[in-house]
Amino acid sequence: MTVPDPSMTDTPHFPLAAVVGADDLKLALCLTAIDPRIGGVLIEGPRGMAKSTLARGLADLLASGQFVTLPLGATEERLVGTLDLDAALSEGRAQFSPGVLAKADGGVLYVDEVNLLPDHLVDLLLDVAASGINQIERDGISHRHAARFVLIGTMNPEEGELRPQLLDRFGLNVALSGQTLPAERSQIIRRRLDFDADPQAFCQQWQAQQVALKQRCEQARARLAAIELDDRALGLITERCFAAGVDGMRADLVWLRAARAHAAWRGVSEIEAQDIDAVAEFALRHRRRNATPPAQSPETPPSGQAPRQDPRPESGQGNWGELPARPVPTGERREVPSWPKKP
Repeated sequence: MTVPDPSMTDTPHFPLAAVVGADDLKLALCLTAIDPRIGGVLIEGPRGMAKSTLARGLADLLASGQFVTLPLGATEERLVGTLDLDAALSEGRAQFSPGVLAKADGGVLYVDEVNLLPDHLVDLLLDVAASGINQIERDGISHRHAARFVLIGTMNPEEGELRPQLLDRFGLNVALSGQTLPAERSQIIRRRLDFDADPQAFCQQWQAQQVALKQRCEQARARLAAIELDDRALGLITERCFAAGVDGMRADLVWLRAARAHAAWRGVSEIEAQDIDAVAEFALRHRRRNATPPAQSPETPPSGQAPRQDPRPESGQGNWGELPARPVPTGERREVPSWPKKP
C-alpha cells in the first residue's frame, strides 16, 4: 500500500500575496527568506491578526516549502530529538529519532506564543537557529545534524514578555496593530471566506502574484552574495545603533544583513541609505532602550527659567499643606489668621 505524501494532501496555504495589509511584516518575512542568517522574525500582536497565516505563507517562498509548528507543551526531547542508547551499546552506532528541529530543516519553524515557552527551550531553539546545527549528547554519545530554518515566533505582549536577552536574539521584530480600518477588515474577511469555500480555486486565482513574489525572492537570494557589506553602510548603522543606546553588537550585524537583503530585494548592486532606513525599525524596535531625561533639581533649573520651589516639607517637618512664603510690600501689615481653639 502506498502511503500518500502529506504535502500533496494537505489543504494549501493561504497565499502570502493575497494577504491584505501587514506590509511591514510581509517585507520582514521576505527579507528572512532571502537571508535566513538575519535570525528570524518575532511577531507581536493580539489574537486574530493572521500571524500564523503569514508565517505559513512564507514557507511557500522557500525551496522546500516545509512548515513545522512547535507545540506549546513540547519537551526538550521533542524539540531536539532522542538517541537510543540501547542500540548504541548493542550495535555500536547512535540511533537517532529526529525531533522538530530536524523536521524543520530547509523550511520554516513556527513557534506560537514563544513567550510562554520555558526560557531554556527558547534559548536552545535560538542557539540552533543561529548555528544551523543541532547536536544531541547523551551519556558520552553524540549526534549532530543540519537544522537550517527560518524561525518565526509570535507573542501577545498582554500574556507575558520575553526576557531582554532572548528578545535580542530574534533578528527582526514587527508589531501588528489590532485596529484595522473597516474597508480593509471587510476585504480581509471576504478573501478568507473565498479561501475557505474553495482553497484550490482561490490559490489558482492568486497563482500569478504568488509566483511573481516567489521569483522575486529567488532572484534576490541569487544576487545577495554579490552585494558588499561595505564600511560606509556599516558606519551609518553603527552610529545609529549607538544613538539608540542598544546593548551589544547583534543589532549592528542584523541591521547590516537586513539592509543588504533589502538591497537585493530591490534589485540593486549596493546598500543605499533607503535600504538602511527601510529596516531600521525591524532591527531596533526590541533592542532600543527607552532613555528618560534626568530630573532637574531646584538648584539647577534649565537655562532661562526661575528655580522651582518644592512645596513638600523637608524630612522631619510636619507642616504639610503650609503655603509657600510670599513677599509683603513695605508698610502693609498683614494679619495672620489663627486656627480656632478647641473647646
